[in-house]
Amino acid sequence: MEKITDRQKILIVDDSEMNRAILADMLGGEFDIIEAENGADGIAMMQKHSMDISLVLLDIVMPVMDGFGVLTEMNKYRWIEDIPVIMISAERGSSHIERAFELGITDFISRPFDALIVHRRVVNTILLYAKQKRLAAMVTEQIYEKEQRSSLMIDILSHCVEFRNGESGMHVRNVHILTETLLSALVRKTDRYHVNQTDISVISMASALHDIGKIAIPEEILNKPGKFTPEEFAIMKTHSMVGAEMLENLPSYQNESLVRFAYQICRWHHERWDGRGYPDGLKGDEIPISAQIVAMADVYDALTSERVYKPPFSHEQAVSMIVGGECGQFNPLVLECLKECEDEIREELTGNGEQRRSQREIQNVARELHKHKELNASERTLELLEHERMKYSFFASLTKEIQFEYTITPPTLVLNSWGSEKLDLPEALLDPYQSAEALAIIDSDVQARLADALHSTTPGNPVVQCDCKLNIQGEERWHRIVARASWSSEEPPRYTGCIGKAMDIHNSRLELESLERQASHDALTGLVNRAYAQKRIIERLEDRPAGRYAMAILDLDYFKSANDTYGHMFGDEVLKFLAERLRHSIRGGDIAARVGGDEFLIFLEYKDDLESAIEGIYSRVNGGVYKDFTISVSMGVASNQEAGSEYDGLFRCADQALYVVKHSGNKGRYNYYHKENAIDTATSAVSPIDAEGGEESK
Repeated sequence: MEKITDRQKILIVDDSEMNRAILADMLGGEFDIIEAENGADGIAMMQKHSMDISLVLLDIVMPVMDGFGVLTEMNKYRWIEDIPVIMISAERGSSHIERAFELGITDFISRPFDALIVHRRVVNTILLYAKQKRLAAMVTEQIYEKEQRSSLMIDILSHCVEFRNGESGMHVRNVHILTETLLSALVRKTDRYHVNQTDISVISMASALHDIGKIAIPEEILNKPGKFTPEEFAIMKTHSMVGAEMLENLPSYQNESLVRFAYQICRWHHERWDGRGYPDGLKGDEIPISAQIVAMADVYDALTSERVYKPPFSHEQAVSMIVGGECGQFNPLVLECLKECEDEIREELTGNGEQRRSQREIQNVARELHKHKELNASERTLELLEHERMKYSFFASLTKEIQFEYTITPPTLVLNSWGSEKLDLPEALLDPYQSAEALAIIDSDVQARLADALHSTTPGNPVVQCDCKLNIQGEERWHRIVARASWSSEEPPRYTGCIGKAMDIHNSRLELESLERQASHDALTGLVNRAYAQKRIIERLEDRPAGRYAMAILDLDYFKSANDTYGHMFGDEVLKFLAERLRHSIRGGDIAARVGGDEFLIFLEYKDDLESAIEGIYSRVNGGVYKDFTISVSMGVASNQEAGSEYDGLFRCADQALYVVKHSGNKGRYNYYHKENAIDTATSAVSPIDAEGGEESK
């Protein structure tokens, strides 16, 4: 009898703790057992252990989600193809059993349990699926090796051609990558050309043969460093027809799509959109899309690579030349694709596109496997393998923090053990957006902000960062969430979830906030300082230049006598008292700042009645008593109607209006700046402007 050599993992989904314990006792000596007490938890556990569950023992009647609900979900996400299910229930009605088999169960065991029957059926089911998986793995390996050998043979043949041309084969590789990238972008953009994923793979492979006809071109012409003579160019142009004839004269394989696309590419990859190419002068969509794409890929790589007759151009120069028509006219749609995937092209050609190429190879293998209906290996299985490889590679670069994985189908949050304990959440949580436990830790607004950022990523730029507060064990602490979006390998790519971590940055965040506040606020009064106020005012003036603004500069009268009489500590308390009155005298959008010493600044926006606004502020600030010291304030006011909409002008004019009050001998007043009465404060000790406050000074 065949034995199971490695310990397999069995998931028991049953709401009865006793039933789970009985089954675990029966099977625990030979298998690793994990348990779920209802269908929803069972789905979450399958999501977490999707790669290593060998069998599910499933009850029918359970709270939250019953066994039929679990089977429905497993069918929805095609897990039933990879994970066998044995239904265990006291329900013996034929309708229940029939429905369970229709939903994909492998076997049915009724309660009460017979230990021998349970063990035998479990072992038989696992062995059956193990054989099937081994067969699928063998076929997968054979298909993969076949694809690799086919690609290798074409590369060798095309490299032989390129060797004569002194290009070391990199041109073949680059054209292949560019063809695949541009075709994928075109498929995302339009369905006009009816190109599918199989076509993209075959056309990209066939692109390696685009210059096979050069094998017939004399080497002295092929590698000539200077410009061709008309006769030499005429000979050089024959390579497209020679390559097409070589393929056309193959004794067999004429019906193969690879040969058909290779013929189109060889013959017409020098045709141009406006009909000025060769050999047949085709124009527009008379040129097969395979040849159009390879033509652009060929030109781009020729421009960006060193040749015997020229140095390489930069990516930007090459794109500019192609778009500008310096290399002939191309399909406007294909030009748009070139511009839209510039970043992807750079990444692919510099060797950073290995992961995406690996995913595409897996997808090709999956398509081949689907032709073998007798096998259970689905594309989902292969995608999960690639996802696991990417996930652990990503986590390996991270420190041990709260690590998580989120999938949207089904909506499941999976935490690492450390994070689960830290957050007091289960390791697998179904539908976290609706979970009161999760919302108590991270509120819905932050969840929405993070979700929007992840959905806005691209496969080429998938990482996002978000600073937010998490409520952990009753304490709000700042955390930095770094997450990597997962995208499917289909075209167009589909967002499937994310992986990431949350780092505690509470102390560093508080330190940063403290430093930022120190840089922007006056340490004594808590008001913003002059530099920060200046920055804010300039921004306001630039954002809304048509607004009506006023600046007021205030000076605390008799402050020196307060210091001399009561001491500097008392003087500091007076300044803080005045600052608090200022803070409560302005509106939310106004700015109050300490300029320095006993001088303060107010900046406000008004509609029509500046006088009432200033009168209200002044009446609330002036007067009042701090202990035995009466607060008296002098103030100068300038509006942008009189002083212009530049910060320096407003400050200078408000200061000049204050100067008039201070040197008039009548302190405890406020005064407006008017252009017609402006003075030079550097030379005048007494102002001709009426220094009285109230209506007379206005």
